[in-house]
This record gives sequence, C-alpha cells and structure tokens, in this order.
Amino acid sequence: MQPQRPQPEDYSLKETTPHLGGFMAAGDKRTSTYDLVEQMQYLYVRVVKAKDLPAKDATGSCDPYVEIKLGNYKGTTCYFEKNTNPEWNQVFAFPKERIQSSYVEVIVKDKDFGKDYFIGRVVFDLNEVPKRVPPDSPLAPEWYRLEGCKEGKVGELMLAVWMGSQADEAFPEAWHSDAATVPSDGLASIRSKVYLTPKLWYLRVNVIEAQDLVPSDKNRYPEVYVKATLGNQVLRTRIWANKNANPMWNEDLMFVAAEPFEDHLILSVEDRIAQNKDDVLGKAIVPLQNVDRRLDHRPVHSRWCNLEKHVSADGEQKKKDAKFSSRIHVRISLDGGYHVLDESTHYSSDLRATAKQLWKPRVGVLELGILNAQGLLPMKTKDGRGTTDSYCVAKYGHKWVRTRTIIDSFNPKWNEQYTWDVYDPCTVITIGVFDNCHLQGEKAKGNNDGRIGKVRIRLSTLEAGKVYTHSYPLIILLPTGVKKMGEVQLAVRFTCSSLVNMMQMYSQPLLPKMHYIYPLSVTQLDNLRLQATQMVSMRLSRAEPPLRKEVVEYMLDVDSHMWSMRKSKANFFRIMKLLAPLVGAAKWFGQICEWKNPLTTVLIHVLFIILVLYPELILPTIFLYLFLIGIWYYRWRPRQPPHMDTRLSHAETSHPDELDEEFDTFPTSRSQDLVRMRYDRLRSIAGRVQTLVGDLATQGERLQSLLSWRDPRATAIFVTFCLIAAVVLYLTPFRMVAFFAGLYLLRHPRFRHRLPSVPLNFFRRLPARTDSML
Repeated sequence: MQPQRPQPEDYSLKETTPHLGGFMAAGDKRTSTYDLVEQMQYLYVRVVKAKDLPAKDATGSCDPYVEIKLGNYKGTTCYFEKNTNPEWNQVFAFPKERIQSSYVEVIVKDKDFGKDYFIGRVVFDLNEVPKRVPPDSPLAPEWYRLEGCKEGKVGELMLAVWMGSQADEAFPEAWHSDAATVPSDGLASIRSKVYLTPKLWYLRVNVIEAQDLVPSDKNRYPEVYVKATLGNQVLRTRIWANKNANPMWNEDLMFVAAEPFEDHLILSVEDRIAQNKDDVLGKAIVPLQNVDRRLDHRPVHSRWCNLEKHVSADGEQKKKDAKFSSRIHVRISLDGGYHVLDESTHYSSDLRATAKQLWKPRVGVLELGILNAQGLLPMKTKDGRGTTDSYCVAKYGHKWVRTRTIIDSFNPKWNEQYTWDVYDPCTVITIGVFDNCHLQGEKAKGNNDGRIGKVRIRLSTLEAGKVYTHSYPLIILLPTGVKKMGEVQLAVRFTCSSLVNMMQMYSQPLLPKMHYIYPLSVTQLDNLRLQATQMVSMRLSRAEPPLRKEVVEYMLDVDSHMWSMRKSKANFFRIMKLLAPLVGAAKWFGQICEWKNPLTTVLIHVLFIILVLYPELILPTIFLYLFLIGIWYYRWRPRQPPHMDTRLSHAETSHPDELDEEFDTFPTSRSQDLVRMRYDRLRSIAGRVQTLVGDLATQGERLQSLLSWRDPRATAIFVTFCLIAAVVLYLTPFRMVAFFAGLYLLRHPRFRHRLPSVPLNFFRRLPARTDSML
C-alpha cells in the first residue's frame, strides 16, 4: 500500500505547536485541568452592591448604576430606580493583552433623563491588583468608600478586583469587553454553556385487540383501526374490515419519548367511513409515568384500557359517557435495552443503551481544547463591512458544549477545554463552528445561525495519551461549490483508563443486545431517528442560551439520507477503490499464467507444489503473510487524525447542476423543465444500474439451471459430468487432483488457446429467465 496522494494545500490538515498549559510553574499538577489550551489573562471586576448612596436628582431619589472604565473599554451594569442600596452581583472581564491603561476606574452614577450625575468612584492601580489561580478560593469582595463626592453623605461600594485566566469560575458568566455593542437581551446568547440532551426511550405500543365496539352505522362492515399519538408523532395500525365488533391487530407501534415525560399517549379507535372521513369510536389516554420499563425482550404485562367518547386534555372522561363500555387491549413498555439513534451509526458518538443498568464501565476520558480559528470569512454585513461573530459547538454522547461568542473577529481565540467520559473507542466527536446571528436579542428573531464548517474525529484513530494539536480546515459545500471558510485549531487527547476493557470492546456488538435479539426494521429505525433528532433539537432550543434547531440538525447530519449525485459518485468510486486490489491480484495471476516473468512463475510453481504436498501449511502461511503485510504497512500508518476530504467526497469535481439538485428542497422547488431534465438523467443512470442488476440475476439463474432440467440436454451433460467426477475423485487422491489442476491452470502460453474454455462456453449457453420478462 502506497501513501495516499496529499490533498491540495488549502484543504490539508496542518500540525501546530501551540503553547499549551502554562497556567503555573512547570511541574505543578494543578495545571492539568486546563493543559490543552493556551493561557489567557483577564482583569476581573466583580461589582456586588452599594449602600448609603446619596440622592442627586431633583426628585430626591437615586437611580444608580456602575460604570467600569479601563482605557478605551467601558462596561456598565443595569440601573435600579429609586434605590440607594442596590445589588448587582455582576462580573466584568477585560483581556490583559488589550489593556492600554495603568488603572481601572469603577464609577457610580445616577441615571437621569438629561445628564447622568456622578456619585463617586473607586480607582485601582493595575500593578497592585492581586492574581488568583484556581483552585484557590474566590477572592472575597470588600467595601470601598466612594471618592470624589464634594458634599453630603458618601456611599460605599462592595467590589472584588483580581487578575485571572479563563480557568476562573467567573469566566463563563462574565461580561466581556468585546460585547460592548451587544444589547442586554442579547448577552445570554454569547455565553459558553454545557448542555445535556434528554434521556430518550423507545416506547413500544403493542395493540392487541378491542372489544365491544359500537360503530355509528350498524348497517355496514366497520373498517376499524387504532391511531396512537404521542406529541407530534402519529402512527396507525392496519384496518380491520370485519363484521366482528372485537377486532384483533397484534401490531407493534414504536415511538420516541424523552424524559421528563411531558406528553401523554393517546389511543384512538376510529372507523373509516369514507375517504378522508373517520368516526372516533373511543379514546384512551395513558400517562407515560405509569408505563412499565423493561431491559430485555421479555414482555411486560398487558392492560385493558376503557375507551371513552370524550376525554379532556388531562385524560378525564366526561360524566355523560360514564357507561360507555368499549375497551382496548394493549401492551405498553418503555424499552431501555435499545440505544435510541439520533445520529448515523457510521459516525455515532454514543452507542449505550437507554437504561443505565446496562452500561459497561468506561474505558477512558476524552479531552478537547478548542483553541482558536484563523482566516474566517465574513458571514454578514454590519455598517457596510463584513463581520463574523463565531462560536464553537462540540457534541459527544449526551453532552453538548458551546463556547462563548467572539464578537467581530476573523481570528477568534476561545481557549476553552472540555472533558467527556468514553464508553466505546469506536465513536466520533463532532466539532462545528457557527456564526451567531442573535446578538440583537428580540430584533434578531427569525434569523438562523450561519454554518462555517465542522470537523469529525474518530477516537479509535487516536493513540492513547498522545496530544494531537492540528489546524483543521473548515470546509462547507454550497450551491456554488466547495468553499474553505477558515481553519479551527484543536487539541485532542484520549486517555485510556482500562486497556483490558477497551480491547474487550472490540469483541462486543456495536449496539446493545436488543438490536439483535428483537431487531427493528430499517423503516422503523429511519422514522425513529427522525423523531429523535426533532426531539433533541426541540429540547436544546428551549435552553438558555438556546442551541438552535439549525445548529443541532447540522451537527446530527439530519439530511444525510437525501439523494445526491455527488455522494452517489463518491460511494461508487469508494467501491471501485476497494475492488482495485482484487482486480490487481487477478491481473497479477493472469501474468503468472502467461509466464510474463518466468522466474516469478517458477517460484509460484514451487510454492504451489509445497502447499499441495503439505496442505497443513496453507492456513499458517496465509496468516503469516497477513502479519508481514501489516508490519510492512506500519511504516505508512496515519500520523494525523482523519478530516474532511474534498477529493474523497467529489466536492471539487461536482457539476453546478448536481450541487443545485443536492441543495434543492423536498419536495422540489425548481422549475418543471429543470426537474424533467434531472429526472431523465436519473432514468439514464437507473437504466445502467438496472442492466447491471439484470446481468447479476442472469448469472445466478444460469447456476440454478444446472440442475433444474430447464435445458434437459445441458442438465444431462452436467449430471453425467458430476457422476464421472465423483468416481474419479473417489479413486484418485485429492493431492494428485489438486496438483494436476494447478499445473493445468499455470501451464505455459504455448499450450493455451485464445478461445474461451469449454466450461465457460457451457456456462454461457445455459438458459436464464430473461426471455420470460416483458
């Protein structure tokens, strides 16, 4: 195997050497918490509260707020109306590298309609500010007497000022100086946050039967079915068309439910009266809190539910229907033995079952340092110039993390570090970079955060304990073609806590046992995955700050199943690349048979004779050969983590019309002529696939016809040959047969004919069922 051809420079992975750690002196073990990011120093100012503030305006009241001034930077707290003892408890952070002043001013002012009045201030010399490094306890705030009051009573302000880093506990909730232009209702959308996805369950509803149904029209056979509803998920059983008033279905309906359970399961028995017209025969509401949970395939107890004509939202029937006696027999369970798939299994980040009792011990820890991005392109226009307000999102398992938003920067620096427990090394972490379009709070409603790019890293490709520091290209596919949006610099380390457990994982099934003992159909899995992604995006969008739907769907690759000519080409060439070694081996064997290199052919003859004489050496020779190949390829082992490959994806060579088709909506929104052209193109491709599938079917049917007597003469010849071959092989030692067969196969070209062999001619003359097709 030769090393792969390098990608173009713009899309290549670059190894970097950032200055990681550095929070303390070398050898200090406390630095390990933030040892995958670069140190960033900040000046922190915590404004807690004030007391005994003087009244400055004409009404004799005080509407105080605090203003922090540091050179050209200025931050302000909110103001309180008519309050001389306000409490703010707000933290401000100023990056040390941008400080251009030797002191910081904390000014208390009185807000007024015309001009804000000065109340007093506290000044700190930056050279005297203490330095705090976690895990030291937070610096205790102190009371400071306000200076600058010329007359009247003087108030006091409780403050704490210190120098720290991004490892400080106050960092995530602090007001940062680059957010000075962000309104107060948009500040929440720029903070870093950790999210946990809801615990998802598969809800299995086994509809068995119904009894004593009373159809509205007794002069016709009822066409009864059961409609089950859970939130926005609606499933129906097949229609039971029978005069019997006790229909039976015994059909499973599968839903996705998320804890805490907010929706009730609604079972509705309906009669199909006419097209698009159904009559409700009764309803039953089942709270999910009362549903049995199971960990394996053993069925839970069934239950009978009374069907009521009218039920309220909380599941209580109306009094006038108290005598209604219809009921439905169901078996309902929350199946905790499955893993609820919300992402593709090809790059899934979690494969554990829902029930925690079935989890295996963790095998290691994954640490990710999100350092910075470089060369980001403008994502929007503000005041006549391009700008980008970027943040990162990382997803692994149930834990999603979001960095803070860096305002108006094409080279943002985050330097934030996060940690995950790893239960399976054959999983993938996904990191995405986005442009924040919600800085204006309520004014930005309806905007979608822009995609800048994403990176996937498979943990099984990482060496344990090694720190990988690389700059990954952020590549995105647009209708105009592939485009590099910049680069993101990451530091990744996978630490193995139990080598035995990790090696054992390679012998375990990829998914929990229930997926194999009681498997779900492909259609069910596709529908359930769609429901799971919608549920995850809905729950995360309700957090504060929200992780919006477009972000979650991009990270989960919701549209990965959609048709794409580009992906079809890429997958075809992936298959051809896999078959290339087999084709090469066939060509090499053909050259051996043709005696292109007599020395090699003679050596193959000698090896063949040895294996015929000593057949017990065949398997050891094969495994030894594979071992030597693996050791030989060790020289070319990948030294870098995998990344998005534009050549493999055929992103650079795609035709613009193919990309426009890939980004088309479903159903299509293009013109009829364009859709007709694409349909004709798809028909031509499908015709070639159809011909290939037909050829494969033909060869299989010819094999079947050897013994089917479809061609009596051909079958008689084959049966006679089998009898003669059986007698000969019974009387002749197998080694001798193999020896002469091999010599015949490797015979010299002067003993060969250019015409096809007799067995091949016989096989091609066998009948197939193609002549019976219309």
